[in-house]
Amino acid sequence: MLTKPTLGRFWFAAILVSVAATALAASAGGYHVVNTYKLGGDGGWDYLTIDPGAHRLYISRSTHVMVIDTDSGKVVGDIPDTPGVHGIALDADHGRGFTSNGRENTVSIFDLKTLATSSKVKVGQNPDAILFDPATKRVFTFNGKSNDSTVVDAEKGTVLGTIKLDGKPEFAASDGKGEVFVNIEDKSEIEAIDANKMEVKAKWPLAPCTEPSGLALDRKNRRLFSGCDNKMMAVVNADNGKVLATLPIGEGVDANAFDEESGLAFASCGEGVLTVVHEDSPEKFSVVENVPTQQGARTMALDAKTHNVYVVTAKFGPPPAPTADNPHPRRSIAPDSFVVLVLGK
Repeated sequence: MLTKPTLGRFWFAAILVSVAATALAASAGGYHVVNTYKLGGDGGWDYLTIDPGAHRLYISRSTHVMVIDTDSGKVVGDIPDTPGVHGIALDADHGRGFTSNGRENTVSIFDLKTLATSSKVKVGQNPDAILFDPATKRVFTFNGKSNDSTVVDAEKGTVLGTIKLDGKPEFAASDGKGEVFVNIEDKSEIEAIDANKMEVKAKWPLAPCTEPSGLALDRKNRRLFSGCDNKMMAVVNADNGKVLATLPIGEGVDANAFDEESGLAFASCGEGVLTVVHEDSPEKFSVVENVPTQQGARTMALDAKTHNVYVVTAKFGPPPAPTADNPHPRRSIAPDSFVVLVLGK
């Protein structure tokens, strides 16, 4: 049994820890738009991928991939012939990059230095998210229409197999040790994949989180951050699938990221905010701030070296008239209005 003096010291220590955690979370704030790169050009956009070592940002633009210098915002190259491109994955060890070409059901393999495409590989239907798993040296595409994942040998550029999934996959994340996680949007769940055996090892419901898209991982503490359509971020134990917390975020989230050094999780939201969440401890999480960006800025990339966040968007006009084939058409994009916003401190 604790004596009164001991009990008093215990509560005093607990208060100090709580105050310190609150102060740390507050100091994590202060993100704002520090630069705007006006790129223009044709085409919509989807995933962004950053190569911190080379100071390059890869931006999917419907039929091609723009490559810009992250310091200057200048275009340094372009990867053509990527019909319906969604994502870009990088394998620095082999000096190769990979794009998921949704309308062609292929993956383009390109050289990281020259950006020249060397070959294309046939994969599942409408490959969307794509990632490189460093543990297995394999590339995984997550195919939206065939509800599966195609596994490609990164060095040889050959298909190794197909993993059947429970529904429509969205963003994915690798723990770097042979396990891959993917959001299943229409089932509101996360699936854990054994990257070596190429099979699903677990399925975890995300309730009350629904229709997840963005996914990020704290590899050290084994925490997944899933951005959901109902304006919340679910924090999930990556070992057992338990939902540890849900936090409010902006509307229209698409991408998530986690900064290992700062302990910050980010959610880029189409309403025009970047929600920043602090990992106070492996069991406690708090919203630090909602940083104004620009309407439509739903996808992003985090530079782990500079801690800058990159989002892209454009100015929008009125949507075209609905048709029988397209009852909910997307709003038109104003010509040459495409921009990259750099958020930092």
